[in-house]
Amino acid sequence: MSKPPFEQLVTAHGPTVLRVVRAVLGPDEAEDAWSETFLAAMRAYPGLPDDANAEAWLVTVAHRKAIDATRARARRPAPVEELPEHPARTGRPEDWDPDLWRALGALPDRQRQAVAYHYLAGLPYKEIAALTGGTADAARRAAADGMRTLRRTYPANETGEAEHP
Repeated sequence: MSKPPFEQLVTAHGPTVLRVVRAVLGPDEAEDAWSETFLAAMRAYPGLPDDANAEAWLVTVAHRKAIDATRARARRPAPVEELPEHPARTGRPEDWDPDLWRALGALPDRQRQAVAYHYLAGLPYKEIAALTGGTADAARRAAADGMRTLRRTYPANETGEAEHP
């Protein structure tokens, strides 16, 4: 049994793949994910065993492309009406926002460093790991944990309690 031409796979399983990516991503991003699915599948198709379930394989590729699109969407900036930060005149956070400085100062050292190096200096996690010791994954985790804590504890309201429990 030999594999059918790739074009037949697109015709036979394209609608299923489109339904999968629409369900996962919504209609706005589905067509791009569908195209990326079949581009990736076309490259990998020569290595697919003749007896493989092509539809299941394509749905798996589509699932991975949908995950990639979801992750990319999460990294895109969210529009806001007003910028939440105001630049400091001296470059020291305590000069313009003592609550932010207190929140940063309350973080464990590794989290504070990871947040500062990644979000303020724009360094990739691999470089942060080289600076602080450890792995890129540990730096990524420290930055994520630090940001989660900051979102929970900053800004403080008039009573000194965090606005986001």
